[in-house]
Amino acid sequence: MHIVLVEPEIPNNTGNISRTCAVTGSSLHLVRPLGFSTDDKYLKRAGLDYWQYLDLHYYDSFEEVQQKYEQGRFFFATTKTQTFYTEKEYNVDDFLVFGKETAGLPEKLLAANAENCIRIPMGKDIRSLNLGNSVAIILYEALRQQGFTGLV
Repeated sequence: MHIVLVEPEIPNNTGNISRTCAVTGSSLHLVRPLGFSTDDKYLKRAGLDYWQYLDLHYYDSFEEVQQKYEQGRFFFATTKTQTFYTEKEYNVDDFLVFGKETAGLPEKLLAANAENCIRIPMGKDIRSLNLGNSVAIILYEALRQQGFTGLV
């Protein structure tokens, strides 16, 4: 699986997500600008000693990710759709795309990919979940559908 973070802002979240990617064998793709330095102590601490196990990639735009993986299927996490993440079938090489903590993914990107937008159900008066939790919830559903292949 591939996790894409578009312009993440909080180092602790990205560190946590990097650890989740490392333990699941998922690739992490970070789209700049990042809201922190990759030397940030909070980023490193949240990822613990898992950095050596992480397949990590950097890009200057989301379009660059799409161009590199032209045949890839992309799913876009947002609160602005009615389709639950459990309503999709995921493949081992799919990309799960998440936006920055304060604003989510750009409206233009969501509109262009409406058929592949997914959401996590939550209370109607609550804005959103923590980014690290959202990644884990959706990623583990995708891995469950694949029978947790390669995981013990």
